[in-house]
Amino acid sequence: MQRYFQPEIETASREQLRELQSARLRDLVRRCYERVPFYKQKFDEMGLQPEDIRNIDDVYKLPFTCKTDLRDHFPYGLFAEPRENLIRIHASSGTTGKQTVVGYTQHDLDVWAESAARAIVAAGGTKSDFVHVSYGYGLFTGGLGLHDGAAKLGATVIPVSSGNTKRQVQILQDFQSDILCCTPSYAMFIGEMCAELGVDTAKIPLRAGIFGAEPWSENMRREIEKKLHIKAYDIYGLSEICGPGVAFECSEQSGMHINEDHFYPEIVDPDTGKPLPDGEYGELVFTCISKQALPLLRYRTRDICALIRKECSCGRTLVKMSKPHGRTDDMLIIRGINVFPSQVEHVLLQLQMEPNYQIVVDRAGNLDTMEVLIEMSDATFSDSVKNIAAKEQEISAALQQILNISAKVKLVEPKSLPRSEGKAVRVIDKRKL
Repeated sequence: MQRYFQPEIETASREQLRELQSARLRDLVRRCYERVPFYKQKFDEMGLQPEDIRNIDDVYKLPFTCKTDLRDHFPYGLFAEPRENLIRIHASSGTTGKQTVVGYTQHDLDVWAESAARAIVAAGGTKSDFVHVSYGYGLFTGGLGLHDGAAKLGATVIPVSSGNTKRQVQILQDFQSDILCCTPSYAMFIGEMCAELGVDTAKIPLRAGIFGAEPWSENMRREIEKKLHIKAYDIYGLSEICGPGVAFECSEQSGMHINEDHFYPEIVDPDTGKPLPDGEYGELVFTCISKQALPLLRYRTRDICALIRKECSCGRTLVKMSKPHGRTDDMLIIRGINVFPSQVEHVLLQLQMEPNYQIVVDRAGNLDTMEVLIEMSDATFSDSVKNIAAKEQEISAALQQILNISAKVKLVEPKSLPRSEGKAVRVIDKRKL
């Protein structure tokens, strides 16, 4: 079986990678200064010249870029290529503020496809496989990202997109899909639908899943693997950098290898912006050292994680990032306490509860309130009222221990919370903050 898609990069020595990164960074800085007025102004204000950046170790001298910078220069103000050189446009979902618009040259699309192909191979994919893509297509990067990665590998793409879950299950059976690509919450939904329809997932060819676009816990991974009889792999990406394929899990499943020949990572203190050493948790920052259309310098992702540099049993030398512990901008502050939805999910799955939940935050007078709505399984739903109340108290106590704040817990009927075919909506914040 094929172990790597591009072994010359995936198993390169640190010295080789550093030389490549340094050369690409020097070229990137020069292009940003010459072609992007935003960066030229930043450099001039800092008294920084392109020739001051000699190698990858100088990356810390460069200015940060934030999502607000993309919105302030909407839609094409940060592009380094003229419109006639663009092959495709993608954009973020735009749930808050303006969308962030991303452009790609053919070179950029090739880099993205190669990055995604590396992820598919790391999950055991081969050119003989049928890759079932249930990420959404369109301006969202998920669908086309894994689609192009599978095509680059030479695998057969089944471009199902999201939605119509009964049909998804039928296609998994009829088309003999080998690898499933979608959000982890949708993978859970597909698993639930299989059970509801009486489909024995052990009897379909599906053997692996590549899941990303939202946070998910190790407990949720085990639930997905159990429901679908597969091995579940994490994949990381964000539209501003390229999309899924920035980093990916290998068979070791102990962090995601970053395609650092294209996306140079740093971890910084989210408050001060100062670089942090390997192993310390902080905000993940990327410099897109090989991109042409939107070559971002030190882009602040708001994801909280750590970098891991140690030998991996898969043989890849690419640095790993831990699974993000949360996002600085998705983080809830409730009564002065930082709360991440992933912490709530971890508690629920440890207590063998269904992974379908919603956190509702509100304010009564001057006091924040937090309610966690959790779907019951059919077995729990058939319990007595007394047993259900006891379970609610048990969960509330466990959340108090982990979060250090009290939360009202309400168990609700099976399948009463809205299902998502894309990113699950886990938090409803009703406060006027």
